[in-house]
Amino acid sequence: MELSRNLRVESVSRLNPTAPRQVPIRATVAEATSLMRAEQVGCLLVCDATALVGVFTERDLLCRVLGRGKSMHSPIVDFMTPNPVTVHPKDPIRLAIKRMIAGGYRHLPVTDDLHRPIGILSIKRIAHYLVEHFPATVYNLPPHPNRVPDTPEGA
Repeated sequence: MELSRNLRVESVSRLNPTAPRQVPIRATVAEATSLMRAEQVGCLLVCDATALVGVFTERDLLCRVLGRGKSMHSPIVDFMTPNPVTVHPKDPIRLAIKRMIAGGYRHLPVTDDLHRPIGILSIKRIAHYLVEHFPATVYNLPPHPNRVPDTPEGA
């Protein structure tokens, strides 16, 4: 199949989004950071009792908390990205890519019809998907495509 067709036809669920790592809306930055380190993830979903309310990422930690000298004991709600852009598992992969590019996101929450988190789609998953379609091209790219060696390689 052709890649452009696959991007329109195949759904986000085909990418196997990772299980969502969540923190309650009342959590502190320190608690969120501790969970991120323990789970080795760069993104947490902030949820209230019924639905997704925000996203907290490594970038938020660096730019909004540490970069501004804020306390790690501050509430996460002060530094998260509220009302994040999401995708549904049945949405086409193309839509997820468009939303990531438009917003400059590295992670997109995957939510159900009731806006409850069911996964996180990372740019890494999309890169792996693209490699599946163009393995020879991706794996055979030289490190610097426009650079030509001065001398021949080998003995």
